[in-house]
Amino acid sequence: MDYQLNELQQMLQQSVDKYVERDYEFSTRQELAVTDLGYSEENWQQFAELGWLGVPFTEEQGGFGGGATELMVLFEAFGKALLLEPYLANVVLGGQLLARAGSNQQIEQVLPAVIAGEIKLAVAHSEAQSRYQLSRVACTAVAKGGGYQLNGHKALVLNGQNADYLLITARTNGAVDDSEGISLFLVPVNAAGVTVRGYRTVDALQAADVQLDGVEVSGNALLGNPGDAYADIEWVTDQGIAALCAEALGCMESLQSATLEYLQTRKQFDVAIGKFQSLQHAAVDMFMALSQSRSMVYLAANKADAEPSERRAALSAAKNFVGRAGRLIGQSAVQLHGGVGVSDELDVSHYFKRLTAINTWLGDDHHHLGQYSDIMLDG
Repeated sequence: MDYQLNELQQMLQQSVDKYVERDYEFSTRQELAVTDLGYSEENWQQFAELGWLGVPFTEEQGGFGGGATELMVLFEAFGKALLLEPYLANVVLGGQLLARAGSNQQIEQVLPAVIAGEIKLAVAHSEAQSRYQLSRVACTAVAKGGGYQLNGHKALVLNGQNADYLLITARTNGAVDDSEGISLFLVPVNAAGVTVRGYRTVDALQAADVQLDGVEVSGNALLGNPGDAYADIEWVTDQGIAALCAEALGCMESLQSATLEYLQTRKQFDVAIGKFQSLQHAAVDMFMALSQSRSMVYLAANKADAEPSERRAALSAAKNFVGRAGRLIGQSAVQLHGGVGVSDELDVSHYFKRLTAINTWLGDDHHHLGQYSDIMLDG
């Protein structure tokens, strides 16, 4: 698939590529990964100064006026660099959900500070029993004194421990797996009754479990109409999937490049191992998977704002294919590097960890195969 970037998108691509090549070395990344914060606040402020935090928001909201293609450009570079900063959690998921579901007043109060890098958001939607089913929400919100009382538990909240505000989904009516009856609330992370337990994921990113025990919020905390949040959750999840696919593409590009270089320089019996036909076949398989993944990433970006069924089909197809391709390329890269491929000192193992994590976020390849099949059968 041929996908041409316009002049502004090319400028953005040059900017982010230059940054990650010059200022985001693997050794520096590894040092940041073991800090309490898990990333660099200085880097985050630089992202704000460069305008990256405003990329998907309208100019009226103080943003860049971009969309899925601009995010694709950013995330492909982020994947190459194994970026630790919480762009997905804060901007793609949290920021876009606020911009889509919030009132003008709610947006004006919070979004400019998000774009300026002063406030961080996290979406608290998934639960331990949800198994990628977006409509399964057991957390409850009961009307009380003009506001609501929230109770329940949220799992795997990306960057939850570093957020200033949580966008929490809770059920105001309906059965536990109904798409109707899900409401969305903007809640300060330090609100009474909110307990956040943070931890590192396998790929060195930050996530948290959030416990809600009688959290009382005003009616102004509700984003949109009561019970109508599902469509917005589904939309922002698809935007996150498109971004993750682009990030995976960047990871795969780096793995293929590193593996080809290793095959050309590593020698056995005074011959570069890349001369061995069986290893050449493995390298070709990696190249084919990478090329096909690039086309699927372009498809995802192109369909990210299509009507719901078309969008969901394209995003599920992309997430399924990229997940399987990432596994093939990651496993092949480790195998072709030999024992050193699983060492912490080499970036290969960390790219593989990130690809493995990306496959599980927002639905793994098995889930999206089933979802794609359901959409095709219903259509």
